[in-house]
Amino acid sequence: MRFGPNEEQAALRTAIREMLAEHANAARAAYSRPDSRLWERMTGELGLTAVGVPEEYGGTGANFTDVAFVQEELGRALAPVPFFSSVVLATRVLLESGDAGILLPDMVAGKVLATAALVEAAGDWTFAELSTTARPDGDRWILNGEKHFVTDGTTADVLLVLAHAPQGPTLFAVRVAARVAMDALDATRPLSTVILRGSYGDLVGPPGGALPVLDRALRAASIALACEQAGGAAACLDMAVAYAKTREQFGRPIGSFQAIKHLLADVLVDNESASAAALYAAWALDHAPGEAPALANLCQAFNSDAYVAAAKANIQVHGGIGFTWEHDAHLHLRRAISARALLGPPEAHRERIADRILSAPTGESR
Repeated sequence: MRFGPNEEQAALRTAIREMLAEHANAARAAYSRPDSRLWERMTGELGLTAVGVPEEYGGTGANFTDVAFVQEELGRALAPVPFFSSVVLATRVLLESGDAGILLPDMVAGKVLATAALVEAAGDWTFAELSTTARPDGDRWILNGEKHFVTDGTTADVLLVLAHAPQGPTLFAVRVAARVAMDALDATRPLSTVILRGSYGDLVGPPGGALPVLDRALRAASIALACEQAGGAAACLDMAVAYAKTREQFGRPIGSFQAIKHLLADVLVDNESASAAALYAAWALDHAPGEAPALANLCQAFNSDAYVAAAKANIQVHGGIGFTWEHDAHLHLRRAISARALLGPPEAHRERIADRILSAPTGESR
């Protein structure tokens, strides 16, 4: 079975790549002067806010492989846009909650940018310790607490906040809250702390029903992030190969040396595996949902390490120049390391795979 793009997906990928080429310095600019024009063009000209969203909400259709191919292209270019936070994470939370109609049409139309504020200072994506609280106040709820590592939190119009209500962990849509930018390793994906002090929120999904919703939503987000990591790793290999062909040492290209050949060959094998795993997981989310939970953990565990390895190899091939601020190699290393921790480290995903295997009935693999 081959998971390549169809004609429409290929056309979209080409359009994204061409537009990103016109904004080639967007990733570097994110460290000094963030520019919103790229996202405005992507939403206005390419309609990326509609990708993977069911038609009933104004989207292109609930096809997650569309999201996968877009995320891979954005990862290649380190595009500093809120596609992951809004179109992937927030959208999937809304869809899984059963309350998508309250926000999603406006998000697809480009009127609202949303993100999810889920974890707290410890960065625990199992939500075992939840200190943010919510109490009812008439038809609304009042929230108190802090959320950390919120992607694109300072620019989002709406925050989907996880808080502990009397009924249990519950999701709320919050529009007004204090946001403080965090010192992030990767400026192309800004993080923030959200401070809730008597902030009003509207209920999203059933009271006390947040954890199953988030389990399904983060499954999709993990797969999308794995696609992004595969794209970033591919870009690192392309950079390293191009440099190895032109940089000469001892009178010949360094790519002719066995040590460089072996290093890049190992990266190629890992990259092909990463891409195959991520695209199959995206396909499974649509067509074999029973396989998706294990695949989401598997591709996050593998692709996180593969991207970091590719980024390090790229710097190693470039030698001294690869360590400098002026070269773009370090931008991928920053994204690789930050993405590795974004939805929990590989060790946490491997532990979930092990738990699933050990808890499966005899004779079953998951």
